Amino acid sequence: MSKASKDFLPLSLAILTVSDHRTEAENTSGHYLKEVAEEAGHRVAAQTIVKDNLYKIRAVVSQWIADEQIQAILINGGTGFTQGDNTPEALKPLFDREIEGFGELFRMVSFEEIGTSTIQSRALAGMANQTVIFAMPGSTSACRTAWEHVIEAQLDARNGPCNFTPHVKK
Repeated sequence: MSKASKDFLPLSLAILTVSDHRTEAENTSGHYLKEVAEEAGHRVAAQTIVKDNLYKIRAVVSQWIADEQIQAILINGGTGFTQGDNTPEALKPLFDREIEGFGELFRMVSFEEIGTSTIQSRALAGMANQTVIFAMPGSTSACRTAWEHVIEAQLDARNGPCNFTPHVKK
């Protein structure tokens, strides 16, 4: 993997956990994402948990998209195949542009870990108001897969031949 820039550019991130049951103490996926983002050199400017409700998800994400300080949003939860999983439906209308490759690549890498069960993952990503948004399943192992195999490199200005740092708010 080549490096596009010599310098690391720290980004300001927000982390959203979508869950009807998790409390702050039980938010292992949200805590994991915060820890690895900060270890990578990014700043976590906001973090919260919201019920898996289309409009509650949209309200939080819309506020962060409008915030001039938030450059990337990491969302865990609500991407499954049950009736109660609403994250994709909440996000798609907010996207200026969808990043189809994220879901495709996540499922490809996830297949090596969980086999064909990965077809029920509706992981997705997009850009909205120069904010990159990654939505992944809520399990900590799925968050680890997404971070280690896709997101970490795409939030690193040194990753080449391309990454999302040139496309986010300055």
